[in-house]
Amino acid sequence: MNLDRPAVHKSAIYESLLDLVGNTPLLRLAHVGRGLSPELLAKVELLNPGGSVKDRIGIRMIESAEQAGLLRPGGTIVEPTSGNTGVGLAIAASLKGYRCVFTMPDKMSQEKITLLRAYGAEVVIAPTSVPPESPQSYYRVADRLAEEIPGAFQPNQYVNQENPRTHYETTGPEIWEQTEGRVTHFVAGVGTGGTITGVARYLKERNDAVVVVGADPEGSLYTGEHAHPYLTEGIGEDFMPESFDPSVVDHWVTVSDRDSLLTARRIAREEGLLVGESCGSAVFAALSIAAGLSPTDVVVVILPDTGRNYLSKLYNDAWMLQNGFIERPGTQARIGQVLARKRRLEPHVPDLVVIGAHDGVGRAIEMFQSFGISQLPVAATSAAGDISEIVGSIRERSLLDRLFRDPSSVEREVAEVMDPPLPVLESSAGVEAMFADLSGGAEAVVVVDGTVPEGVLTRADLLDFLAHQTTS
Repeated sequence: MNLDRPAVHKSAIYESLLDLVGNTPLLRLAHVGRGLSPELLAKVELLNPGGSVKDRIGIRMIESAEQAGLLRPGGTIVEPTSGNTGVGLAIAASLKGYRCVFTMPDKMSQEKITLLRAYGAEVVIAPTSVPPESPQSYYRVADRLAEEIPGAFQPNQYVNQENPRTHYETTGPEIWEQTEGRVTHFVAGVGTGGTITGVARYLKERNDAVVVVGADPEGSLYTGEHAHPYLTEGIGEDFMPESFDPSVVDHWVTVSDRDSLLTARRIAREEGLLVGESCGSAVFAALSIAAGLSPTDVVVVILPDTGRNYLSKLYNDAWMLQNGFIERPGTQARIGQVLARKRRLEPHVPDLVVIGAHDGVGRAIEMFQSFGISQLPVAATSAAGDISEIVGSIRERSLLDRLFRDPSSVEREVAEVMDPPLPVLESSAGVEAMFADLSGGAEAVVVVDGTVPEGVLTRADLLDFLAHQTTS
């Protein structure tokens, strides 16, 4: 191994974190691509300061709005995001002094929510299971907040043409120069469509023979007649964004959640790159295409983000086991058994106690005291016959913190102070999955049978079950 290092240039000092966005390297996927004829190269966007390709568009959308007079000093940035665009915007906003409010679908990892809040952003969680035109969808919630908050501006990456333009002016030229014009195939997951649109337009202008491949999750509208829920985060859509030009895509590869997640884990273990879920989708698509190519072909695939945002999901064996993506031999106690024991011990407590999103905070406090509980699932109404109706949670600890800092919060609706939904576990799953969530920071979990919520279990319930397992 050559341990020589290039000398550090005396002028290699940057004045702003924003100066470090872009110019990410190409990396040969020598292990994952072993045995393939073409050259397989990854554009490592996770090396951007905020950990994703979305850093590129964050500053561009903000500066464009400033120039147009749409965003003024002291203003508020409101944006619907799956997490990464929010980080890019939050970094730029923190340097420029803007307030940020982000709306996110409830399937996103807790790490993404925590990360946005670490930058000082406010995060509002909305249900994934509603159509995009629903007032409850994270798109429409962002629209409403942008109208209600004085001085607010919504960059709207799904419409904003700075999204594809940024990649046309930066990412595309970088790939062309880094491959010395040898790129023959470009592969990317498609979310807002900005990355693939901008890069494809540039590459095809330089060489119209470049083949552009879109990776799409099963359940997305891009490659399916009807959208339905899927677990892979950050790509796919249930509508057609204005930031996406579908005519640039020459070929689509539809990727299952299983193939996406397992490929991402494979990249981490074989290439040493801790990548996100959409990276797994893109590389799976690239491998599918590369299998039929020649040694003269050069395939470039975008790796959009870091896997550090998915430690509780993609890289959590218990979560992967619970969702059927990996298997473990042997038998174990099931979560349904823990719930059955709790019912026997606490017959006076309803199986599922929920509070409506529009109920008052004072009502939540009364329910805590009445049932001797410390957390409540929040439903869109006052009942929850399906897990899709649960839109958040309210927890004694965080509520106490909020009321201590702002006593007037007691007069608000639950929706204004709620936390993200509690983790959801199938009653047939092993207690190992429940232990992973509870030991990872969750205060409780919602147990479901299919899509029907059956109850809420806490650390105390699991402790009691394990202590009496031989007699239960």
